[in-house]
Amino acid sequence: MSGTLQRAVALGAALVLLAALGWTILRPAGQYRVTAYFTETVGLYPGSDVRVLGIAIGTIDDVVPLGDKVRVEMSLNEDYDVPAEADAIVLAPSLVSDRYVQLSPVYDGGPTMEDGAEIPLDRTAIPVELDAVYGALDELSAALGPDGANANGALSDLVDVGAANLEGNGEKLNRTLTGFSQAVETLAENREDLFGSLDNLQTFTSALASIDAQVGQFNDNMAAVSELLVAEREDLAEAVVLLNDALADVAGFVRDNTSVLTTNVDRLADVTLALVQQRTALAEVLDVAPAALSNLARTYNPDYGTLDTRDNGLGSMTPEVVVCGALYQLGRITLENLPIAIDPLAPLRTDVQDICSRLLSGDADNANGPDDLNGNGRPDRDEIWEAIFGGGGGGGGIPQLPIGFVPVSTEAAE
Repeated sequence: MSGTLQRAVALGAALVLLAALGWTILRPAGQYRVTAYFTETVGLYPGSDVRVLGIAIGTIDDVVPLGDKVRVEMSLNEDYDVPAEADAIVLAPSLVSDRYVQLSPVYDGGPTMEDGAEIPLDRTAIPVELDAVYGALDELSAALGPDGANANGALSDLVDVGAANLEGNGEKLNRTLTGFSQAVETLAENREDLFGSLDNLQTFTSALASIDAQVGQFNDNMAAVSELLVAEREDLAEAVVLLNDALADVAGFVRDNTSVLTTNVDRLADVTLALVQQRTALAEVLDVAPAALSNLARTYNPDYGTLDTRDNGLGSMTPEVVVCGALYQLGRITLENLPIAIDPLAPLRTDVQDICSRLLSGDADNANGPDDLNGNGRPDRDEIWEAIFGGGGGGGGIPQLPIGFVPVSTEAAE
């Protein structure tokens, strides 16, 4: 490398180093640089403001086109913190004034932008240009014009019909819009309840989805019932007519017999009261009656047309009690006038009377003392009295022996 070239390279490097050093020393104190990228920057120039909520916090240093995007270099006052993820938006306060860059949102804590930070295209935005607005309006007018939607006068007809329908209905339209506004306001005030209802509806539909098979079966059953009703609609109609006639007859009967029905209802109340009072007996009858009727049915003898039953009217009375009771009753009867010349029972009467005398006197074993042969602590005589006479003959004392019975002493011999 020649000496001239070496001197030129060294001089260039020195100039670059000097420029960087000069910028570091001479740049305004208390600032940091931020770079943002936009798709286009119409009306944005070096020296334009950088603002937050309309307050200037810096200026634009340079605007550099880069083909499909534009780089904007900005210097910001370090007294103002900007969120690290802030957006950059180009705003136009009027159609003819200079534009500026708006940074948002306002810093409210968290990381901040540092010196050298960059804002990419996905966090920048530009306003719609007036030419684009005019172009969109021109396209709309062409689409609605005679060469577009109104080629056959459809749009004109729509306007005419709308005007005819709205003519004289301005007040009604106003009330409709007012009511709609109030409805929207009501929904806004009750949005929590509305969302709660939607959540409950979602739960309900989820429950129906979980039992889809049962719901389908229910629908099939309902369809079958509907088909049956359709098939029987004539019979149903006739039944309804007959029921209507019957109800009319019943109403007339009740109207003509009000007093009689009132009396019957009162008497029925008495009968019901009697049944309530005898509910214990009725319960017993209901418990016993099935078995009794079943037994009665089994006693019928179809061969002879008879009821084959065993008469147990005497219950558990022993033979001696029956015999002695019969003799006791016979002892009350006077036989003198009967035309009986010979008594065939005379040979047995003495022995039977003697046995019954001892039984009824209480000393059947002739031991000169009251018997207690069953060992229950009660004299056998008293038990025989109760069996024959129902608790001592009904007079409270010991009955008299029949005629011819010899009393036996119940006291022990000395």
